[in-house]
Parts: sequence; C-alpha cells; structure tokens
Amino acid sequence: MADTRRPKATGKTTKQNSVSADALRGYYTQMVLIREFELRASEMYARAKIGGYCHLNLGEEATVVGLMAALKPTDYVYMTYRDHGYALARGMEPGAVMAELFGKSTGVVGGYGGSMHMFDLERRTMGGYGIVGGQIPLATGAAFAINYRSKAGKNADAVMCLMGDGTTNIGAFHESLNLAGLWKLPIVYVIVNNRLGMGTSVEHASAEPDLYKRGCAYRIPGERVDGDDPVAVRDAALAALEKARVDRQPMILETLSYRLKGHSVVDPARYRSKEDTETAQENDPVPAFRNRLLKSGVLDDKAADAIHEAAEKTVDEAVKFADSSPDPLPAEMFDRVYATAVANAPGAFPGDPVVVAS
Repeated sequence: MADTRRPKATGKTTKQNSVSADALRGYYTQMVLIREFELRASEMYARAKIGGYCHLNLGEEATVVGLMAALKPTDYVYMTYRDHGYALARGMEPGAVMAELFGKSTGVVGGYGGSMHMFDLERRTMGGYGIVGGQIPLATGAAFAINYRSKAGKNADAVMCLMGDGTTNIGAFHESLNLAGLWKLPIVYVIVNNRLGMGTSVEHASAEPDLYKRGCAYRIPGERVDGDDPVAVRDAALAALEKARVDRQPMILETLSYRLKGHSVVDPARYRSKEDTETAQENDPVPAFRNRLLKSGVLDDKAADAIHEAAEKTVDEAVKFADSSPDPLPAEMFDRVYATAVANAPGAFPGDPVVVAS
C-alpha cells in the first residue's frame, strides 16, 4: 500500500508574476496536450491499436513541461520508458509520436521503437529506454564527451538524464554518479519521484527516501522540487543546468508528483489505498494549474476551454494520421540494426536456410 505522505520541496518557491503570461499559457497548453494525448493512447491500447508496453505521463504533466522548458535545443535529454509527454514537449509532432505507438512507418523512428523508444537526434532527444536505468550510463557518457570536446560556460551544452524513483537503487545509478562526480561532468540527473516504483512506495524500497540526497557519497548536490508546479520545476532545472554548464558540477533534481494511473495501462493499481488515490486526484496538476491561471487573470474560462478543444482536435488528427499510415515493410526489418555497416549483420527471415549453397 502506497505511502500518502507528501514530502516538502527544498527549493525556493517561484512567484508566478516572475513569468510572462504568454509563457504560462504556453506551459498550460503543453500540459493539456500531453494529458489529452495520454488519455487517447490509453484508449487506443484498449482497442489493440497499440501493442507491447505502454507507460503514461498522467499526473506528471507539470514535471514534463517544466523540465523540457529548461533545456536548450542543443542540450541532450535521455528519458525513461515513460516518454510520450517528453517527446511532445521537446517538439516532436503528435502525429509522428502516435504513429510510433501504432508501430507505423511514419512514426518518429519508423515504427521500430514503439512506446518506450521515442528518439529524435535533431532535437537531441536520445530516446526512452525499456531497461530500468539503461539510460544512465549512456547519458553519463554523453556528458563525458561534452566535457572532453568543449569548455565550460553559460553557452555550453549539458545533459539531462531522467529516471524514476526506483532506479536510484540499481548499480548503474551509483556507478554513473561516481564517475560524474569524479570527472566533473555537465549532467543533471532528474529523479521523477511519483512515489511508486512500480507498486512499491519509496519508503518501503529506499533506506534513504529523500532521493535528492542520494548523491552525497559522490559530492553531487541535490534539490527537491514540487513536480506539480511547472514553473518551480523549470526554475530548479535551469539552476541545476547552469551549475552543470558553468562549474562542471553534476547535480540531482528530485521532482515530486503523483502518478494518476497504474505503472502501465494494464496495471489496475490495486496496491494503492483509497486515500492515496484520492490524494493523487486532489493534486492533479492540470486542473490545479488551470485554476491558478484563472485566479491570476492569465486565462479566462473561454480561453482555457479553447486550449482543451484545440488539444482534442490535435490528438484526433494524430490518431487519424497514425491509423491511416502504412506498416513498415518486412524487407526493411534489418535496415537499422546498426548505425554503420557491420560484417555478418543479421538479415535472415524465419524459414530462410541457415547456409546458402554456393
């Protein structure tokens, strides 16, 4: 049964009036699009349009938008398998993201990746990873490459590596942090703490449940921020990225949010108590941010409703695009196994002879 305690953020609270009205409306627009997209993805999975695994960002929209708003276009971001919202916020076309979920050739990686592997080199969005923690060593390596090739400074590139709370207990996390701290790499490790590593609460899985402190053995500072506030997340991420760029100081940022649904779309989340589920719903960041903007006069009901209608239309079009797109051709199955030609690369189909007579 999940723990319903709500730990406090350690960072400074950002005043809304320090952010432009256009930026606030933009954040809300992105949050609504991600919400509508993920709800439709859940529906399409139930209709068997999407196969395999499917993990949603429902309840984490503020965290997603705040983190992506802090990145420069030239920064690198490595994601977990819960990656649809990040792909959208990083600028991937909704139709192409939905087509990837459908396994269609018009998807962001041609239907090869599916739900867990959104990748776009042009946007330096280096993919989601189906293996828990699989992204951490690679992200650390990218930070090493930046350190090796360029000088520190405000305009330097940096790496953001996303992970869930449960990932902080695996060996690759600690090995990577040790190297990052030792070599002073420009990387920010973001722990998206939705309080449940699959079905186990943080308090029942981590001897140190304050996950932003997990880097202390490697002299990597950490901060915890309210993941339900996109502005607070953005500002905390900007500060952490600046430390990484200018001082070559790796950082940890822990964002706190609630996962509104189960671990994946097929998880009924029976391990959650009624109280915990109600707490998650009460802290839903999308209506909360809407109410905040309405109260401050940044939005009125008509404008907010228009944002929702536009998001629904965009997602409708994304589904139509995905559904009408062609499947990948079987003859192309082995085209992207390796980035460059490799001797003896696989190329045989089921039923083909193992040895071809000369």
